[in-house]
Amino acid sequence: MAAPLLEVRHLRVEFPTRRGTLLALDDISFDIAPGEVLGVVGESGAGKSLTGAAIIGLLEPPGRIAGGEILLEGQRIDNLPYEQMRRIRGRKIGAIFQDPLTSLNPLYTIGRQLTETIQTHLPVSAEEARQRAIRLLQETGIPAAEQRIDQYPHQFSGGMRQRVVIALALAAEPKLIVADEPTTALDVSIQAQIISLLKRLCKDHGAAVMLVTHDMGVIAETCDRVAVLYAGRVAEMGPVADVIHRPQHPYTAGLMGSIPAMDEDRERLLQIDGAMPRLNAIPQGCAFNPRCPNVTERCRRERPDLMDAGATRAACWQVAPQTQGAAA
Repeated sequence: MAAPLLEVRHLRVEFPTRRGTLLALDDISFDIAPGEVLGVVGESGAGKSLTGAAIIGLLEPPGRIAGGEILLEGQRIDNLPYEQMRRIRGRKIGAIFQDPLTSLNPLYTIGRQLTETIQTHLPVSAEEARQRAIRLLQETGIPAAEQRIDQYPHQFSGGMRQRVVIALALAAEPKLIVADEPTTALDVSIQAQIISLLKRLCKDHGAAVMLVTHDMGVIAETCDRVAVLYAGRVAEMGPVADVIHRPQHPYTAGLMGSIPAMDEDRERLLQIDGAMPRLNAIPQGCAFNPRCPNVTERCRRERPDLMDAGATRAACWQVAPQTQGAAA
């Protein structure tokens, strides 16, 4: 195994309010190796996008990192001054957001935005930057890149704009790409193209990718490993095939059961009753216990940490060794 490119250790993110401090991310830990795609999945409000924002240093105030550490290539980046982090963002970390229009300036041509990014981070001339920008557009599948480089964002379709955003994220050859729901706003055929493009570019550039999504189809198609988040904590983590086909946490099993399968004849899909708890009302013990079909008294009392569960790791007392269960 290659040494991890990104290491997130016991990350806590808080939001101070007038009524007290809300804990949005609680003890999140994972790492990503070069060339690996880690999927981060869960319902809305689970903390997926917040984890990505904390890594790239773009937490919205009053949100703040209250504990833990984030290391990129062994260097701690969560405590860097703003200006130093700004230089790392773009050069070592690329970001792809859900809506390409929020990442592109409507007043500047695509070419100007790409060349400015390249020249900010790499020691190249204006002409070299332009040629690199054209190559990036070609690489991301934009036809007639030499002509289209001088067009504005509104002259591109949604799928083409997302390709431009991917080119922008790759402009300075970053080591890590944080992709926050990059295919949600696109129709299914374009989604498939963007997914295969991301996979290919990852392989070609050797970049590590953190792919945030709520779409398990995208996870299955793209990722090497997957982390399932629930109420600001990791519920389960492991190789994508094991998490999808042999989930160990009841929440993961519920997510998988809610996906229609082409090879099964089912009258009804499974559903998870209830809703994700609000940040100011996270229950004692396992946060999933009010919705869990297998809940026990221990689940309501004690909060489980991630523990080995076959090929994956799950934060669930159902997978705890018998000796642990007996001791409780």
